[in-house]
Amino acid sequence: MLAREVLQRVREIQIHTGRQVADVLAGQYVSVFKGRGIEFDEVRPYIPGDDVRTIDWNVTARAGRPYVKRYVEERQLTLMLMADVSASQDFGSAGRSKREATAELCALLAFSATNNDDKVGLTLFHGGIEQHIPARKGQRHSLRVVREVLAHGAGGAPDRPPRGRIDPRAARDARRDRKRAASPPRGRRRWLPFGRRRAWWRTGRQATDIAGAMQFLMSVTTRKAVCFVVSDFLDEDFLPAMQNANRKHDVIAVLVTDPRELQMPNVGLVSLADAETGRIARVDTSSPSFRHQLAQAAANRIERLKRDFQSSKIDFIHIDASGSVVDPLVKFFRMRQRRLRR
Repeated sequence: MLAREVLQRVREIQIHTGRQVADVLAGQYVSVFKGRGIEFDEVRPYIPGDDVRTIDWNVTARAGRPYVKRYVEERQLTLMLMADVSASQDFGSAGRSKREATAELCALLAFSATNNDDKVGLTLFHGGIEQHIPARKGQRHSLRVVREVLAHGAGGAPDRPPRGRIDPRAARDARRDRKRAASPPRGRRRWLPFGRRRAWWRTGRQATDIAGAMQFLMSVTTRKAVCFVVSDFLDEDFLPAMQNANRKHDVIAVLVTDPRELQMPNVGLVSLADAETGRIARVDTSSPSFRHQLAQAAANRIERLKRDFQSSKIDFIHIDASGSVVDPLVKFFRMRQRRLRR
């Protein structure tokens, strides 16, 4: 994607998702995600019905009557978006690729976080870590997150903007991120074999390494964060790494699929290329048994992913790249609200 096309697409996504954030998702984002902890506010006299575990015994002894500690939730969150930009994400059969659907979902979440004064960070991964943008606040930063998802998914770094239209703040942020990538903190060098070093060696974008991406997340995010892992999950043995990350963070798995991955039309003999492995197979799509087996295998894979995530206490969202990304997100928010009320 050229720089001008990327900027135009970012503007379209901003206009489209901005209305949805204001009209559809308003209030739902803040109601389903808890703050990263609680902080002490004050002490007050004990009222019958208060939890006795909150009694401040030191104040009680001095005052001669019971007092309890009052806490308030620390509301500010850190939202981390882990976006898969491997080669399989470029596939799309209905006017929008899985990568573009991923960018729109990231925009919805980033703008919702910005409206609630939360920080947003981004990690682009494939067989290695393509780029990491530390969590920050502001709409300008959210727009940069969307731009990077669109540009890097098209292969490598985004094209340079036209001369005379470079944003000084964005250029300064990009220089700082490149400097951090070239010289990571000493305490985190042990994580480099599956993180930045693999990206620096330009690992092929055909592969997908979700486990490495989750380990990288654990190395760069010290405080608890809400983490959306957006991918088609064409990988193996990633569940233990996601389970480990979910013990510290609130991990949500977002599966993005295309209709042609779930059901193949009758178009006769075709050659299919696997974007992840490069293998090419010639198949006869006119065979009803082949189409049935393909659809059954795809349905079984989605059901297996859903079952594995549920057993690991990881929330699961399934998004169709050809449809709306808002409806599955609203359904997820409502599910979290019902669970919090229990």
